[in-house]
Amino acid sequence: MVPGAWANGATDPTDPTGETMERTTAQAPGTARPTAPHAPDAERLRRWRMVLGADSADSTGCTLKGQDAAMDGALNALYGGGAGKKPGGGRGAGGRSAGLGASAPSVARWLGDIRTYFPSSVVQVMQRDAIDRLGLAALLLEPEMLEAVEADVHLVGTLLSLNKAMPETTKETARAVVRKVVEDLEKRLESRTRATLTGALDRSARISRPRHRDIDWNRTIRANLKNYLPVPGPAGPAGAGGAGAPGGAGGAGRAEGRGTIVPERLIGYGRASRSAKKDVVLCIDQSGSMAASVVYASVFGAVLASMRTLSTRLVVFDTAVVDLTDRLDDPVDVLFGTQLGGGTDINRALAYCQSKITRPADTVVVLISDLYEGGIRDEMLKRVAAMKASGVQFVTLLALSDEGAPAYDHEHAAALGALGAPAFACTPDLFPDVMAAAIEKRPLPVPDKETQQ
Repeated sequence: MVPGAWANGATDPTDPTGETMERTTAQAPGTARPTAPHAPDAERLRRWRMVLGADSADSTGCTLKGQDAAMDGALNALYGGGAGKKPGGGRGAGGRSAGLGASAPSVARWLGDIRTYFPSSVVQVMQRDAIDRLGLAALLLEPEMLEAVEADVHLVGTLLSLNKAMPETTKETARAVVRKVVEDLEKRLESRTRATLTGALDRSARISRPRHRDIDWNRTIRANLKNYLPVPGPAGPAGAGGAGAPGGAGGAGRAEGRGTIVPERLIGYGRASRSAKKDVVLCIDQSGSMAASVVYASVFGAVLASMRTLSTRLVVFDTAVVDLTDRLDDPVDVLFGTQLGGGTDINRALAYCQSKITRPADTVVVLISDLYEGGIRDEMLKRVAAMKASGVQFVTLLALSDEGAPAYDHEHAAALGALGAPAFACTPDLFPDVMAAAIEKRPLPVPDKETQQ
């Protein structure tokens, strides 16, 4: 309980936030006015009022003013009682509806308010909740709404799901929003991806029997230092070993610091070739739950396609299979070529990918899916086993996003693990390391199970 209360709307002069707080209480005649709470108590009371919402005003006795009141209004419009109703639903009998209303101007004002009062990361969460809780996805079809929102990966996923219903007047604005997010992701991910995979490609191309002009002498010397042998110098005249003579008094002279390395192991690189060293196939599940993964995979696909030492193919699927490789020069085109939602036929998608493999030993197939298979399960597993037996490096990612552990088919994941293709969720920051390990045919850096929960 707060030790004290404000009477008759008195203002707390010690409130550290600079906001006005009021509390009214009934006083019995002849009783002393309660003393004001200390600043820490007032701040605690204010925070509880903000957390509990407008319905707690009576129980906390705290009335917000100024910016606090505006922030509370923006929060109450989304999370207040009845906020789960869609705009335009009106007030039911004895009920209440969300404060955003059904009109686009009202939503535009709300979007402006939350961008004013909250940091970008919080704005993105609130926008996502507004779309889910209040059914505001339809409003994103209006250009003025898109210009007001804070763009992020989740908004891109929503726009992609609305792509087919989007009017022509909105598509250009939507593409601009998507392009902004994609460019930000490329800046964040491209340099590290290139550096990591370039090193992995160089190491994977290392050969143990290079031609003389292809020997990497620095690495060869370091690898054979254990085979260093000193070379004896010419013997001096008997008894001539003075203090300044090599080898010391009376000893045979030696040339100090000289020796040779026996190169038991030569290290070098194959001659530079214009052909790609590795083939990469990204096979992406475009069901609705995989929206964030589709966005990240498209960006990575464009980065990989820009590397001349890789030949990259990008395939998206639901119950149909679409090859978007010819659009990889622009990840925005890739994204608008997807159709989020629908069923899932992993077996059919893998059959298509398998038909495009020409160099199994130099191919990495990355399946990005939650593994909820609507096709033929046994055939899917047989295809994975056949690809691995032919030398293909097969990687299964349950998700490619920062969202944490996804929902997925545990039975299928266990079956793939038994085939030597462990299934795990992967963050965008980890993806370059996963690809580097697959290229070098090393064990994959699978996160601990605890981090997947």
